[in-house]
Amino acid sequence: MKRELQIFLTAVMFYTRIPCPKWVDHDPTFINLCTRYFPLIGWMVGGVYAVLIVSVLSLFSPVISALIGLTVGILLTGAFHEDGFADVCDGFGGGWTKEKILLIMKDSRVGTYGVVGVILMVALKISTTVELLSITGMVPFVLLIISSHSLSRMMAVAIIFSQPYAREGQDSKAKPIATGISFSSLFMALIFGCLPFTLLIIQTNWFFGLALIPMALTTLYLARYFKKWIGGYTGDCLGATQQVNEVIFLLSILALWKFI
Repeated sequence: MKRELQIFLTAVMFYTRIPCPKWVDHDPTFINLCTRYFPLIGWMVGGVYAVLIVSVLSLFSPVISALIGLTVGILLTGAFHEDGFADVCDGFGGGWTKEKILLIMKDSRVGTYGVVGVILMVALKISTTVELLSITGMVPFVLLIISSHSLSRMMAVAIIFSQPYAREGQDSKAKPIATGISFSSLFMALIFGCLPFTLLIIQTNWFFGLALIPMALTTLYLARYFKKWIGGYTGDCLGATQQVNEVIFLLSILALWKFI
């Protein structure tokens, strides 16, 4: 039990800025094992994000409420995944060889591709969140936001399971990084990823289950794209996968809502 607690707290420490006990460290073994809890971290971040929006909605407009929620959500993760998305935009936008792409992604500076990508990503998150607020009830909205975080992280775990790590040796900007996952850990991640979405479908309509299709197709495309250009994934690729799938899920729900 204590070992499993340490694995979970390692996930909290690695994927968020939430303080953890001093005995929790960046042991590579626990980093790999804690990947099973990555979607569960989505419950925490998405839950805070959604509940905060709902809480301040009586004081502020939907746009301001969404911005407040997104800001706190980013503070909780330290913009961990947004940084990865920006690096992927810069790396794949400006590099034409594996070596060049990896070099650009390792650079701590953010280029034009990254800045534009993050701006567009944040704009899509805000706009979809505001529109969902206008058409859903409070409980479905909270479950939608939590599902967007848990499912998008689950898709990143799927890439860890199915693809090799692209960087050779210890050539990484932010070691440690999850470089493998067992089938049992993948199964746990799938449960944590799908549970909020299952509750959402029970609360609303089974038709929303179709939102998993564009997410799966997006993840498959990203996995093949990363494999083609750099031979696998990096931590930045996982962050980009999470960010893109979060928005894909919200857009898919909005599109499906038109048909119910």
